[in-house]
Amino acid sequence: MTGSKNSLQAAFGVAAAAAVTVVQQTAQKPSYFKYLKQAAPLNLGAGVVCEVWEIDVPNDEACLSEWASRFRQNYCPDSEIDVLRDGTGLSRAQYLTQLVFPDDKVNPGPGVRSGDFAELLICDFVEFMHDYWVPRGKYAEKGARNESVKGVDIVGFKCPDADQPKPTDEMLTFEAKAQLSGGKYSGRLQVAVDDSGKDYLRAAGTLAAMKRRMHLAGQQDSMKVVQRFQNAVDRPYRLLSGAAAILSDAAFDADGIKATSVDAHNNKGNLKLIAVKGKDLMTLAHALYQRAANEA
Repeated sequence: MTGSKNSLQAAFGVAAAAAVTVVQQTAQKPSYFKYLKQAAPLNLGAGVVCEVWEIDVPNDEACLSEWASRFRQNYCPDSEIDVLRDGTGLSRAQYLTQLVFPDDKVNPGPGVRSGDFAELLICDFVEFMHDYWVPRGKYAEKGARNESVKGVDIVGFKCPDADQPKPTDEMLTFEAKAQLSGGKYSGRLQVAVDDSGKDYLRAAGTLAAMKRRMHLAGQQDSMKVVQRFQNAVDRPYRLLSGAAAILSDAAFDADGIKATSVDAHNNKGNLKLIAVKGKDLMTLAHALYQRAANEA
């Protein structure tokens, strides 16, 4: 894998849209993005900066319905719900809430909901703000609904032609950690940074699992893109890293975030930091899951 000190600017700048992969989704940017505003960044010292974004939870039925629908597709595409629930005696809403979505009350379900919400938010951020292709099949293939999927949280690709790999192709690995309820800030960004530093070890397993899902689904073009990034020695590319903390307003602590250290990160020259905050985000997460079930 190769990288340069300037690759972050190239990878995360608006002009990076030219490097969209051949299997990039064509969906429009989520409507809830109009309620996502960038705030003043936090300076961690030594040139390290953490972007700060604020979610103004929308009082917008159409927006919330679209968001919930997007949420649902990650776990169970609408085209598959009736086939998969057949024989259970459950309605669509019952099937999703009882067998698919993480539980809203029984531990560890709420914590898994929180973590999945944070990951899906950053999936959207990486895909629609920075034009990476972000596969999301892992959420529909959970062995148990109240478990998080092992491996790298989020992987994004930029690869104009998988059959003609170039050193300028990019893979972005991102770790997202959540503290959606109140309470004192618990160092979630530091946890995300530390986990991100391990992604180079976990990426091979994550890519293998991703490729297997695509093979079973008959997604040959998608498989080619993943395969392009499975041998960095013979087919070098740029590896970029990211760490994000998604926090309730009550848990957001600027000083705590600024105390985050990236010194031990193995790819700190190509590391992007993000903090997202919003009011009552756990309430929002529960509401999205409920709406996603009720409107299926």
